[in-house]
Amino acid sequence: MAMNYNAKDEVDGGPQCPPGGTAKNRRPDNTAFKQQRLPAWQPILTAGTVLPTFFIIGLIFIPIGIGIFVTSNNIREIEGNVFMYYGLSNFYQNHRRYVKSRDDSQLNGDSSALLNPSKECEPYRRNEDKPIAPCGAIANSMFNDTLELFLVGNESYPTPITLKKKGIAWWTDKNVKFRNPSGGESLKERFKGTTKPVNWVKPVYMLDSEPDNNGFINEDFIVWMRTAALPTFRKLYRLIERKSDLHPTLPAGRYYLNITYNYPVHSFDGRKRMILSTISWMGGKNPFLGIAYIAIGSISFLLGVVLLVINHKYRNSSNTADITI
Repeated sequence: MAMNYNAKDEVDGGPQCPPGGTAKNRRPDNTAFKQQRLPAWQPILTAGTVLPTFFIIGLIFIPIGIGIFVTSNNIREIEGNVFMYYGLSNFYQNHRRYVKSRDDSQLNGDSSALLNPSKECEPYRRNEDKPIAPCGAIANSMFNDTLELFLVGNESYPTPITLKKKGIAWWTDKNVKFRNPSGGESLKERFKGTTKPVNWVKPVYMLDSEPDNNGFINEDFIVWMRTAALPTFRKLYRLIERKSDLHPTLPAGRYYLNITYNYPVHSFDGRKRMILSTISWMGGKNPFLGIAYIAIGSISFLLGVVLLVINHKYRNSSNTADITI
């Protein structure tokens, strides 16, 4: 049986079915969206619009970068309210598997997650047939060196510098994201049925003697759990508060740093360091942001100059060719 084929059928979305069949029409609906009739704005890039943009970006970014860079360099790392940091190198806290190795429900005090941690914590989910609290690779690798600072004066014994261990974590972490499980009278009872991470010496309920800085709300633990973006990083360890406006927080002199070495770094060819620093309106000393602004502004300005020269050269050539013809 022959069937006639009409060119109009192809325009309408394909060959039409014979009488009695169901017509198949693949033509899009007659709407502004599907027929691509929506209003649109397509900028026309010309020398008059592109070149000023490059110069404006350069003129804005370069002064901002210089200001940030100078501010960062003016931060003195021994005076004011002093912040003590520990630093690690060649430690990749940004590894995808490492970042996921935690249970936020458990860290928020959820009783079911406490005894049944997330599978993301493997292989640090259970030990000796008990759930690990806190579970995961991040918690298991927590920094646990102890740093003590002393002023060496004329006295027979060095004077210890008071290091404040509270107020070093973000407020949202301390009060929202991290909570101890509810239940028993003592913190030990609340963590009953769990075991400590493999690499820890003490269980989580013995991180500190003060109740408001123990367990999951221990600030050293909270600071460590906020993973760093780069393999070389620093984390806040202690705060040295300024006691008087008439005297510097750390007077000039010789200082002695006592380190209780617990955290090995040889296995990953890492290095440890201690930093004393003040802060400014932009935080601690970090010249990267200022350098980035200066670099982007300089590149934009340079591109503007190059494109201006190219535009001037070829525009003159086009005008000369038009006159010649």
